[in-house]
Amino acid sequence: MALVETGMFVGAVPPWVGQGIDVKEAQSSTEAIKLSGLDWEVLSKNIQVAGGSGIPGYKANVRSTDGKVLGLVTDRYKIVQNRDAFAFTDELLGSGVKYETAGSLSDGKRIWLLAKMDTAKILGEDVEPYMVFTNSHDGKGAVKIAMTPIRVVCQNSLSLALSRAKRTWTTRHAGDISFKLEDARKTLELASKYMNELEAEADEMSQIVIPSPLFMQYLYTMFPMKDDASERQKRNIEMQRDALKSLYESKDDIQRFKGTGYGLMLAATDYASHFKGMRETNTASENRFMDIVDGNSLIENTSKFLSAVR
Repeated sequence: MALVETGMFVGAVPPWVGQGIDVKEAQSSTEAIKLSGLDWEVLSKNIQVAGGSGIPGYKANVRSTDGKVLGLVTDRYKIVQNRDAFAFTDELLGSGVKYETAGSLSDGKRIWLLAKMDTAKILGEDVEPYMVFTNSHDGKGAVKIAMTPIRVVCQNSLSLALSRAKRTWTTRHAGDISFKLEDARKTLELASKYMNELEAEADEMSQIVIPSPLFMQYLYTMFPMKDDASERQKRNIEMQRDALKSLYESKDDIQRFKGTGYGLMLAATDYASHFKGMRETNTASENRFMDIVDGNSLIENTSKFLSAVR
């Protein structure tokens, strides 16, 4: 089963997509919702056992176009329709919002849309801030919105968790969703603050000196080898270490930051965005997508490592 059921994208295909409709330019929300195959509704239906009575307290979320059951939820669950996600993003970003990608994941159980904001600069490099909105219709996830800055030169995400500025907002499908989305709008108006703090964090990391022994310590910390590891596990860990080491030492766009904490972070973000491991699966693709929203463990652990050596 492919991760992406339907989707549209503008320009380069994101590493977690792999399929969809390529369009020439960013679309309005009205066009984007059609091109991405999200022009359907979620209907709430009663659940009934075959030949028996209904099941109280639970409903089935059903797709309007084909009757597919997306998930079973409680009566407290509040549906956020796809059109409301686009309307919310339109309101948040104002006129001229540009949708770069949008689509349906895992047979409609989750949807996403990625909206582009004004280009910024981090240490002299162009960075394009995006807002990614994800919503689940299967009852297993929340409405989540996250700031996702992408380095233009290599399309790597700089989605760092910062103590000084909020990157994500989330809420469960319960209570007054319209009120919660209004609260999210107010929170994400501070997007410029996040970008400013990200630039300050990058500047601080660029001042951290990383000598070769410390870099090797970092590799062994990020990719530890257990004493009882199998030969296959040992090969995989060595491959991971070598891949990140090669990025750090050889990648052209990292070289001016080599030997610094920021160079280390760039290598980690490059690895997290593109390294596929020994086997590429749909689960791996989905994990890379969720890294954009929830944050990547390697990037978070790299940040902790750099904080410890400052």
